[in-house]
Amino acid sequence: MEEFTRFSFLLRGLIIGFSIAAPVGPIGVLCIRRTLAEGRISGFITGLGAATADAIYGAIAGFGLTFISNILISQQIWLRLIGGGFLCYLGLKTFLTSPSKEAASTKGKGLTRAYVSTFFLTLTNPMTILSFAAIFAGLGVGSMGGGYIPAGLLVAGVFIGSALWWLLLSNGVGLLGKKFNLTGLRWTNRISGIIIIAFGVLALLSLKG
Repeated sequence: MEEFTRFSFLLRGLIIGFSIAAPVGPIGVLCIRRTLAEGRISGFITGLGAATADAIYGAIAGFGLTFISNILISQQIWLRLIGGGFLCYLGLKTFLTSPSKEAASTKGKGLTRAYVSTFFLTLTNPMTILSFAAIFAGLGVGSMGGGYIPAGLLVAGVFIGSALWWLLLSNGVGLLGKKFNLTGLRWTNRISGIIIIAFGVLALLSLKG
């Protein structure tokens, strides 16, 4: 019975991670664009950066690390400013990038850069920690005996669920990407760049609120 209960926490974490990752925001647009331009591995690694940040925020909320949580929330103006500015930079760079006639390298620095960029973008979104705090409080993790084990399973589930979404998205886009020619990739870059810039501008405008 205890093993079933523990499995249920892992399953709930998986559903939470998948649900939080699934809405197509700036990370989703980046994943799609990089999959089309650089291949499925680059697209998946892009999403994996976000999944790692989700797991970190999930751990902060799940283990009740209120000190760290309060610091992040108190600095949310700076986080939004940095994140919004970085989104605008990424969007402009994407818009101006010309598609290569040859497949881009999916090794070394390219994959590291893909991972770090989305990891950073997800960490600079203060709404992520608030979302996890609300969800985990609703699940009553902190009020349970031996709460560290349920919290740990939830965090593991969050990472697996989020990673699963990015795996499905990058592979799905990769299959469709075979139909894209250079003109299609050029328009993908332009449209993706405009969308990412829009997300960045919205993040900066939210500072007035």
